[in-house]
Amino acid sequence: MENTEPLPAHRIDPHAVGQDDIDAYRLLAGDIASGTAVVATRQYGRDIAATVTGFLDVSYDPPTMLVSLYADGRIGEAVAEAGSWALSLLSGGHEGTANWLASPGNPVHGLLSQVPFRRAPASGAAIVEGAIAWFDLRTTAVHPVATHLVVAGEVVAMGGTDDAHAANDPLLHFSREYRHLR
Repeated sequence: MENTEPLPAHRIDPHAVGQDDIDAYRLLAGDIASGTAVVATRQYGRDIAATVTGFLDVSYDPPTMLVSLYADGRIGEAVAEAGSWALSLLSGGHEGTANWLASPGNPVHGLLSQVPFRRAPASGAAIVEGAIAWFDLRTTAVHPVATHLVVAGEVVAMGGTDDAHAANDPLLHFSREYRHLR
């Protein structure tokens, strides 16, 4: 049965977005539960990495994923330029790593000095040790969208953990906090 009462709405003029619009959007979009991952690449011989919650699998044939990265941030520029990157899906035990790599103003030198990692077989990017799953990707498309870059990549290598406890405890992001299934 249709309810004909109009929905209360915060209307946005796309040509004049204000701070109130941004704040309302962030609050409502924060209620989208998502996995938490680390995107990493190598640029000029240095590791660049950041925590992300905007990623998804696009296709199984061929295996393809995409990630949304802040265009003016180091990670956005580095991934767009490098042509390859890695995505590590984090478990609940990685909350400290997620916080560290989400912090603005992280150092360029020694960014991963306190994060245990291994190298991805094709890209050489960092894969967080103990990640539930990891994907090594070759960039196939980069699209600027608003303040971000949407980067698509074809999976060239992948793997996962043998730790059943970690595999059953993904690090989730919901309502501006990290959450656990357990």
